[in-house]
Amino acid sequence: MEPQLHHGVTDSVATVVISHPAKRNAMTAAMWRALPPLLDRLAADPAVRALVLTGDGGTFCAGADISTLRNSPEEAQGLAVRAEEALAAFPKPTLAAIRGHCVGGGSQLAAACDLRFAAQDALFGVTPAKLGIVYPASSTRRLVSLVGPATAKYLLFSGELIDAGRALRTGLVDEVLPGGELDARVDEFTRTLVSRSQLTQAAAKEFADGRTDRDAHWAEQARGGKDTAEGVAAFLERRQPNFTWTVS
Repeated sequence: MEPQLHHGVTDSVATVVISHPAKRNAMTAAMWRALPPLLDRLAADPAVRALVLTGDGGTFCAGADISTLRNSPEEAQGLAVRAEEALAAFPKPTLAAIRGHCVGGGSQLAAACDLRFAAQDALFGVTPAKLGIVYPASSTRRLVSLVGPATAKYLLFSGELIDAGRALRTGLVDEVLPGGELDARVDEFTRTLVSRSQLTQAAAKEFADGRTDRDAHWAEQARGGKDTAEGVAAFLERRQPNFTWTVS
């Protein structure tokens, strides 16, 4: 099967599937290139309120296809960083659903998501030291923001794999579930996400990611929209709110 990124939208949730089964879903140069424009299209789709990134079959992503590194490792790394940054900039909530190996470039993609839910069999590794590659500064900072400097150094210095339990303890993932329960939990949680205010989520995402210069913008968005009034009314009337503000 040709390496590719599958995607679809169901019940306001876009799902992007990394598919390269012959190499444990390793990302080829073409796949790295394809991800940013795909994310742009999904971000612009008003039907999409959340995004799930996952891997085909029993693994998430084993990193970059090493054969793509042989001729131009710098170009391959640049493609990976652009894809990672595009995922981090996606304006709606993103969740990585992780089974099996989440290694190298796969860990970059997972870290760029807002949240990470993992099956108990998941294994995580940040492996540039095995290849003599300098891990990008932006990727390193993102990893440190999740797990702290000590664990980031452990992962980067050694290239060792850690299991889902340790990933949970260090903050690399948010939930760990039995493999058979992962899909149901992701479905349940994304249903919760799409029922909430996109206004709140978009502002919170910016603030949490370190952009703090747009307080006035978000205050204006709140004043100009109806989400706050609808949320208060729904609470008082003991009903589900119908939020209408959308990312534009």
